[in-house]
Amino acid sequence: MELQHISPWPAEAETLLPVLVELRRAIHREPELGLQNPKTLAKIKDALAGLPLEFREGPSTTGLVAILRGPANGRTVLLRGDMDALPLLEDTGLDFSSETTGAMHACGHDTHVAMLVGAAKLLCAARDRLPGTVMFMFQPGEEGHHGARFMLDDGIIDPLPDAAFALHIMPNAPHGVFAGKAGPLLASSDVLSITVKGAGGHASMPQDTIDPIPVACSIVTAIQTMVTRRISVFDPAVVTIAKISAGTTNNIIPETAEMLGTIRTLSRERRAMVARELKRLAPAIAEAHGCTAEVTIDEGFPVTICDTRAATFGQRVVEETFGEAAWMTMDHPVMGAEDFAYVLEKVPGAMFWLGASHEGSDWRACCGLHSNRMVLDEKVMARGAALHAAMAERFLNDGFGAQ
Repeated sequence: MELQHISPWPAEAETLLPVLVELRRAIHREPELGLQNPKTLAKIKDALAGLPLEFREGPSTTGLVAILRGPANGRTVLLRGDMDALPLLEDTGLDFSSETTGAMHACGHDTHVAMLVGAAKLLCAARDRLPGTVMFMFQPGEEGHHGARFMLDDGIIDPLPDAAFALHIMPNAPHGVFAGKAGPLLASSDVLSITVKGAGGHASMPQDTIDPIPVACSIVTAIQTMVTRRISVFDPAVVTIAKISAGTTNNIIPETAEMLGTIRTLSRERRAMVARELKRLAPAIAEAHGCTAEVTIDEGFPVTICDTRAATFGQRVVEETFGEAAWMTMDHPVMGAEDFAYVLEKVPGAMFWLGASHEGSDWRACCGLHSNRMVLDEKVMARGAALHAAMAERFLNDGFGAQ
């Protein structure tokens, strides 16, 4: 039986929806990349003007932490929304499409900012009943730029909160439904580069060369064999070579072949094991063919691990705020990556998904995250803002509560 909707937050958030839509569209029109998002920061500050908030900024990014202190000095909870866009050309046809060539909010960060601003407005209005502190973390540089790590290193989240939560929209998921799970939610993400060096020469006389191209192909095949035969399906890894570059024309065997790919894992142990095996495998195969291979792994985001208490807490707050039908427990992690993982390495917390397909549509047919055609139903932003506020208030009063 579905629980009764006794929380005031959804109705209060609905009254803010026009403001959130206006803010989201303004950010969408002027997307910014990387660690420096000054236009987005200015929009956030304008939206928060007049609220009883303290602002913290650091030297490394245009990130902002807005702090709301209740009348009692109790627990502290952090709510996070990311700010930056992706480097691609928008093709949605929206009347508020990106006006910045080569940049688009195709991952929903514009909605994340708007929802977090909405939560700030809701919680500021309820400040007198908050027995603690709320930190609103507006973070640039999530798309591969380690923005959360920089903000932590800058000390603007110090002292650390007692819990941390984030929401991420999902355009190809059921409208208005929240989803999550305990344990690994998203994968680590590392960049793999392999350079195979042979000896170039005339394509008509391969016997006088050491051709690196078939060696590179052998390495790709061996990597896939390693993944399927050395790695347990219960602690998986995904290794994808997404780019191979070699040669200049049809009749020259090149000296080198270069490969570029990604490594995704769901545990620190598996991450270390895959790196170790790749650095053993590629040079050995190259040597067998008279070549050399140099393997470079640039570490990206760590595994996003949701605290069991926090995940259970989030489910309980969703069901009490919106009803049992609003929650879905995920069967397995997503092999994408998130730099909120840096926060969750230091603070118990969780990230949850929010389905943002258009109400009544076939959500399975919607364009997904990072698509240049990605669109979403802005009405779900009220639900996101309400859940942020509900989780913050509940945690300040009860902590993670009974598990």
